[in-house]
Amino acid sequence: MPPGLSSMMTVKRIHRELADLKKEDLGPLTLTPSDNMYTWYGTIPGPQGSVYEGGVFELEIVLPSDYPFSAPKVLFKTRIYHMNISEFGNVCIDILKQNWSPALSVFKVMLSLSSLLTDPNPKDPLVPSIATQYMRNRRQHDATARHWTEMYAQPKPPAPTPSPVAPPSPNRKGKGRATTARASNPPTNNRRPRVIDPEPIIIDDSDDEGRRPVSGKRKREAQVLDLVDEGNEGRSKRRGVEPHARTSPAATSSTRPLVQLGEVIVIDDD
Repeated sequence: MPPGLSSMMTVKRIHRELADLKKEDLGPLTLTPSDNMYTWYGTIPGPQGSVYEGGVFELEIVLPSDYPFSAPKVLFKTRIYHMNISEFGNVCIDILKQNWSPALSVFKVMLSLSSLLTDPNPKDPLVPSIATQYMRNRRQHDATARHWTEMYAQPKPPAPTPSPVAPPSPNRKGKGRATTARASNPPTNNRRPRVIDPEPIIIDDSDDEGRRPVSGKRKREAQVLDLVDEGNEGRSKRRGVEPHARTSPAATSSTRPLVQLGEVIVIDDD
């Protein structure tokens, strides 16, 4: 058949399959031609009850220039642990080789590939080691196939979108600042009062009024106390303190105010 006539027949066949595809019930399968009508893309979900359940397998179908007289080339884009599918995605199935017929279509190829996931063919394997494991250790084979499905074929969950943070209300701005200030400062009730030791008062009862106080201490003038001897009773009574006690010139010239003591010191000289 001349190449030009083959291309015309191929284009007419592709258009007819596209029209038939719109009438078909694909179910969970997807099949869509690209901008280049010779290249199609499809997805096959893992059949229920199989080791590939829960996965979605993408594949590419390339139609030859003399289609439908030659079989299309199918390539799995998603990795799969299968004895009839290589690690590069090549597929070994009879309808794509010696059993191909022009009466078949791309949609029927998709149905055959879905059946291949449920019923692999260990008699014509593309990966002999997987076929041997399937025959001798079925449990290990199934566990590995499920693990590959989880790693490569399960759709990735969408990333969580961060929730927008609402801006603070203008009416509550001042209250928010006051709350922050109260939170940053500890409560005043828990503070312990600081005790300030009073400055010691030095009372000099010596007759020598001209003697200086102990060095390093500044003499503070206190109220003048008069001690009265009661005679035989052997006690000293206190006299009423004058409202304005006399102070020495040094005390009056000091800028520090005179502090009046709350109690009168009684000295017993017995």
